[in-house]
Amino acid sequence: MKKQVEQWVSSALERLVAEAVLNSGARGPVVVERARAGHGDFATNAALVNSKAAGMKPRELAERLVEALPASELVERVEVAGPGFINFHLSAAAWRSVVPEILEKSHHYGRSDIGRGKKVQVEFVSANPTGPLHVGHGRGAAYGAAVADLLEAVGFEVHREYYVNDAGRQMDILATSVWLRYLELAGETLDFPSNGYQGDYVWDIAATLHREHGDDYRHAADEVFQGVPPNEPAGGDKEQHIDALIGRAKTLLEDNRYRYVFELALNTILDDIRDDLEKFGVVYDQWFSERTLVESGAVNRAIERLRKGGWLYEKDGALWFRSSEFGDEKDRVIERENGQTTYFASDIAYHMDKLERGFDRVIDVWGADHHGYVPRVKAALKALGDDPDKLDVLLVQFAILWRGGEKVPMSTRSGEFVTLRQLRKEVGRDAARFFYVMRKCEQHLDFDLDLAKSQSSDNPVYYIQYAHARVCSVLRQAAEKGISVDPTPGDTNLDRLAEGHELALLKTLSRYPEVVEAAALNEEPHQLTHYLRELANEFHTYYNAHPFLVEDDALRDARVKLILAVRQVVRNGLGLLGLSAPEQM
Repeated sequence: MKKQVEQWVSSALERLVAEAVLNSGARGPVVVERARAGHGDFATNAALVNSKAAGMKPRELAERLVEALPASELVERVEVAGPGFINFHLSAAAWRSVVPEILEKSHHYGRSDIGRGKKVQVEFVSANPTGPLHVGHGRGAAYGAAVADLLEAVGFEVHREYYVNDAGRQMDILATSVWLRYLELAGETLDFPSNGYQGDYVWDIAATLHREHGDDYRHAADEVFQGVPPNEPAGGDKEQHIDALIGRAKTLLEDNRYRYVFELALNTILDDIRDDLEKFGVVYDQWFSERTLVESGAVNRAIERLRKGGWLYEKDGALWFRSSEFGDEKDRVIERENGQTTYFASDIAYHMDKLERGFDRVIDVWGADHHGYVPRVKAALKALGDDPDKLDVLLVQFAILWRGGEKVPMSTRSGEFVTLRQLRKEVGRDAARFFYVMRKCEQHLDFDLDLAKSQSSDNPVYYIQYAHARVCSVLRQAAEKGISVDPTPGDTNLDRLAEGHELALLKTLSRYPEVVEAAALNEEPHQLTHYLRELANEFHTYYNAHPFLVEDDALRDARVKLILAVRQVVRNGLGLLGLSAPEQM
């Protein structure tokens, strides 16, 4: 209905332009929005923002606009209020018209083309492939997927991408951890580094290496630890300790065998991540390898662009980017003294590459602990001569799990953490995805495992899906009783919808396209979760107050069409959040 009111207002403005009351080139930004309670159904500021151009007082222009509105049976009355707002009171027929619209458009109801095909890249999760996804990654996955689906629903061309950090020190630590566990399985006794990767999955990869290659990769522990400085508990530095072990692994295994261990660890974990996300309902258009940035020369090209712009300088043997001149808190190293480029250098090249691929907008979904990274990436884009406003970084806070009223302990490096797979198996995919997006992404999320598993009205997922299942149940009851519920065409019999519960449902159903649009443009899936909960509540209230399979054919037809519209909107909304719409519960 909002679109219809906007058309009426636009028509009235055009009429006043034709009558030379308004100048077509001096029109202000007109807004039509849902009115506050007691002020009608919709309100517009059209008179307020155009009064100066018309040389009239706002209320005077408002009166002229009301007179210029096209006649419609969908309007009960129009009033001028306050300093010059125009309030629309719609007729019951206007609200009833939403039912045939929903039934005709079916799964397309709520979709639009306001994105006009603009290309948007959404990069999300992008966890280092050094271990299984945990519940923190799950929130980023659910949120990023919902944002992408919402943007697509309103007409953007969306490209979903996972950035694979398959180069750099953390991957070397993983490969070395796998090799050390392999040596233990081969019979060597050694002290495992305190900051190596210690989860069971490391043992599993090491076991594969040992099973398939026996002692081919074995070296004596004494030889492995030769010249390696002590670990932290023994008075040494744990970082120097692990770096030395990485060096020994590369030396003893030589390039080919070290690369095999590295690739085995990477591909095993990456396959696990991909499988985990697919079972979570998250599928990507591209898995982008960090190594391709180096191999293609993109990193060097980005550095050269910065150098030519005068944004680099050398200090202490390293190459620095003058990011502080663009609002970052300090300058950043992009190439170390040993000639190795930093993660930041790869990130600069990656974002350069994104914009070179022609995306009109780039959305990064990062963990909240990366907030300090935002200004330096935007600084790099500006220094490269790109538009930093094309980059939108959405920060997702960590999810805290609760079970039985107690916080579930979480630790990552030790390997003692709740994986996304474990969460999905415990509460189900639907509940996990819904609970993850119930709050704004920047808000902390308390995830109540007991509530997510409960089959009660307190569980919002169950409550919303139950609304869909209840409509399906009504249709099954009709079939069992031999009652025809095939809906009549168009608005036939809808004038029989006169109850307060019915009018409330109609008004809420009409809001769905606006909610989808707002949720997409503001990158706020939680707006849709709140809407679906409200719609489900109104439906359950209606269900408990009125029978649907009544003897009166016309009334039965009208009520069945209304609940079919409810079912369709619930199904559409759940689909945009990546949830199923069960027919039985």
